[in-house]
Amino acid sequence: MGAEFSQTAPEDMRTAMAVYIRASHQAYVDACAYLAPADRLRLPLFAAPQFTVTAIGTRYLHVVGTQEILPAPQGHEVSMDDSVGDLHWVLRFYDPTVIPNLGMIDETDGPAIIEVQDALGLRSTLYHLSIPPGSDLSAHHAQHAGTGLAHSHAAAIRDFDTIAALAPHKTQLVLEMNSAFVNNLSNAHALLARAIDPRLDTDSLDFVMVRKDLIKGLRGAGNG
Repeated sequence: MGAEFSQTAPEDMRTAMAVYIRASHQAYVDACAYLAPADRLRLPLFAAPQFTVTAIGTRYLHVVGTQEILPAPQGHEVSMDDSVGDLHWVLRFYDPTVIPNLGMIDETDGPAIIEVQDALGLRSTLYHLSIPPGSDLSAHHAQHAGTGLAHSHAAAIRDFDTIAALAPHKTQLVLEMNSAFVNNLSNAHALLARAIDPRLDTDSLDFVMVRKDLIKGLRGAGNG
């Protein structure tokens, strides 16, 4: 798919990616099995009736989950439907032969996450995994990625429950902040945190750090 993975036949790479993504989603489902049913359905991947997964080949391999609907495949574009448990997704494949702008992205110093998303016109994502060149698309790696994503999403749900309890008069802002997290909108997530507590003192855009600082501030104030 990308220059660094060009020694693998396209059909074999697509098959490997499909297996990897399915394994990572299976790990996500397994890691969430301990949650109460309603809590499980609040997690981003379960909340979407169907989502899109894009496998994008540049110097890195990017796997991006999004709620956005992409146009129907054209020409030699490939699309696959798949599911695991309650997760249902459409897998799409992109590389510079499909989207020439991908070939212009410089990833010498690391994965260009924003540039890759911009090349596809994605404005919100459920997750974005970047796989370095030379990596093995193993079941172990997929399990690690899926489990880590599930734990991250579950921790966010607990944080938002805490924020809602500490700021009972700002329910709408908390819901919007949660939506910003689900759609991977870090700027909106931070701005809404400051709207919930204008005293919030942080310049970070890291989702976890912003939520933890907000909770700490709200607890210190004694009320929302």
